Amino acid sequence: MGYAQIVATVLAGAITVVAVYLAVRAVMTITAVIRQGQPDPARFEDPKTRTKTMLVETVGHTRMLKWSAIGAAHWLVMVSFVILSSLVLEAYFEVVSPRLGLPIIGHWVVFGLVTEWIGILGTLGILYLVFVRQRQKPGKVKRSRFLGSTMWQAYFVEAIIIGVLIFGFLIRGFKVATGHFEYPLWATPLSHAIGSVLPAWADGATWMALIKILISMSWLITISLNPTMGVAWHRFLAFFNIYFKRSPEKPAGSGLGALKPMMSEGKPLDFEEADPEKDLFGVNQVEQFTWKGLLDFSTCTECGRCQSQCPAWNTAKPLSPKLLVLSLRDHAYAKAPYLLAGGGKDLMGEEKATEAQLAHMDVLALAEGNRPLIGGVDENGVIDPDVLWSCTTCGACVEQCPVDIEHIDHIVDMRRYQVLIESSFPSEAGVMLRNLENKGNPWGAPQNTREDWTKGLDFEVPRVGEAEFDYLFWVGCAGAFEDRAKKTTRAVATLLHEAGVNYAILGEGETCTGDPARRIGNEFIYQMLAQQNVETLNEAFGDQKVKRIVATCPHCFNTLGNEYEQLGLKVEVVHHTQLLAHLVKEGKLTPVQPIDGEVTYHDPCYLGRHNRVFDAPRELLGSAAGKDITEMPRNQERSFCCGAGGARMWMEERIGKRINVERTEEALATGAKTIAVGCPFCYTMIGDGVTGKGKQEEVEVVDVATVLLRSLKQEA
Repeated sequence: MGYAQIVATVLAGAITVVAVYLAVRAVMTITAVIRQGQPDPARFEDPKTRTKTMLVETVGHTRMLKWSAIGAAHWLVMVSFVILSSLVLEAYFEVVSPRLGLPIIGHWVVFGLVTEWIGILGTLGILYLVFVRQRQKPGKVKRSRFLGSTMWQAYFVEAIIIGVLIFGFLIRGFKVATGHFEYPLWATPLSHAIGSVLPAWADGATWMALIKILISMSWLITISLNPTMGVAWHRFLAFFNIYFKRSPEKPAGSGLGALKPMMSEGKPLDFEEADPEKDLFGVNQVEQFTWKGLLDFSTCTECGRCQSQCPAWNTAKPLSPKLLVLSLRDHAYAKAPYLLAGGGKDLMGEEKATEAQLAHMDVLALAEGNRPLIGGVDENGVIDPDVLWSCTTCGACVEQCPVDIEHIDHIVDMRRYQVLIESSFPSEAGVMLRNLENKGNPWGAPQNTREDWTKGLDFEVPRVGEAEFDYLFWVGCAGAFEDRAKKTTRAVATLLHEAGVNYAILGEGETCTGDPARRIGNEFIYQMLAQQNVETLNEAFGDQKVKRIVATCPHCFNTLGNEYEQLGLKVEVVHHTQLLAHLVKEGKLTPVQPIDGEVTYHDPCYLGRHNRVFDAPRELLGSAAGKDITEMPRNQERSFCCGAGGARMWMEERIGKRINVERTEEALATGAKTIAVGCPFCYTMIGDGVTGKGKQEEVEVVDVATVLLRSLKQEA
């Protein structure tokens, strides 16, 4: 071993010891912060499915590849990071002697071939990602997805990867130049090309290997000193975050489905036995999130995909799912020393630590510990209330997040505390909650008018108990009381009658599913309504083996099919577009008259993203219209929200541009004469948007069922 090798070996060993020590300390810090969260034992269920899902989403890159070229480039960078880590390990042998390599596999031609091409493609991939970041950086793009991201960290990580790749090829080049390279030209063409222009410097490979180690360890040291550096730490934490996702059995990008129930001590909260002094009613302190929530915050990559898709952010509202998560992350880590030293408040807001303990705590951590989680500018809150109430729970953020962060669960958890404990929420929504509690519907309509929509039909609508039925037609509150939605209800009932489907309605026995109460955060009213409905449905179905419900409202569809299962109800729920599409395929309904003009379709969030129903409405419209529909630029899983979800239907939209106006403008830009919808909320919001634009005489907003009904009747 020469002098150069001795010096290089000592330097490599020294910086590696420092880096490993700091990395272990950082991992312990991250673990300690995550463990401050509440228990969530369900995350450990079904390890086989969780492992499969994690491998599919990471190795298959199913979330990232939704962004085509960016996803492919990121996959190459990920693979190069994993595989070329072996070459960083090999560098430790090369600082000792240029003739050395990895034991066993280091001289295999296949290893040389794979690492060569992964290095080439990884370099191209990272350069493309740098190019995209430059092209879309704040200032160049309106409301950039990178706005609010810690840009220097991203550039630092990208520079490190480029540096490691470059010096990897320089090591090989000097080996070629000095005749110490073990791989043939056909397997490693770039290395040989570089070697052909480099001098035959005997110690070249040694010094290049040392620089490669220094670069790699400087990266490890930097991220170890910054445990909130998600753009780097996600390389390790993403595997765990995806493994512990809430619904591992669902395919990648399957949306939310059921909302996470209120939890206390790792168990769903029982309101009959709950005690506000002992049980958690939502979240008011960062440590009241589950440990999975704190893992979510730690894993955020700051890529901004959630931000780019968020309807609130795109209409100039204060909510950015990314910035919300980053704020919670930074608060959690700033507060961690206070919590780990014994600080924190109980459920009644009383300090747990003694005065002596508080006196010895870090001043900054103590200040962060006393900082309110929710509060306006004057209160120095971590999250502004307007951020919470801007969310439509559309699911776009969760759909696009490459590491399965559950933004909406966290937002609703914070809403729950504000509603149930603080009674702090937009005042206009209070009317809706009172109506739900007293009248069983958000509009406050008398219960004895639930069947008024049946008046004037030329056939009798069957009620449960009067005859056998194959489908229970869940009309929903909008379908029973809201004038526009009543048209959809009547159309569906007519179509089912003409197709000879045996169905029945509950009539006055039906009440609101509780969706708006649950989304706004009032879990108490939701549970009250849900329990009542579960009892009603169990009684209605009796001993029937096959229990089917057809619903016209995606919110009812989602609640009945996904969330009532948490209360023990297991039924098959279909959306009316699914059932009608099936009836058309079977020939029980036959469209005969194509409608005039182009048709576009708006995907409801709770039908599309939340439940993956994309094809049935389009098949139905294609049959009814006699032509392919004209798609809006944002459609299917990237559909833009109408603005009514998350109980926003009953809240004023005072900040920024109205979400329904944004979506209406997109629909009108297609030139379609008919805007078809599959949700009563969307019907209202987009209908109002068209009226607001003065286009109601030129463009009609109708439900898909109405389009089908018109195509069946030539006289229409």
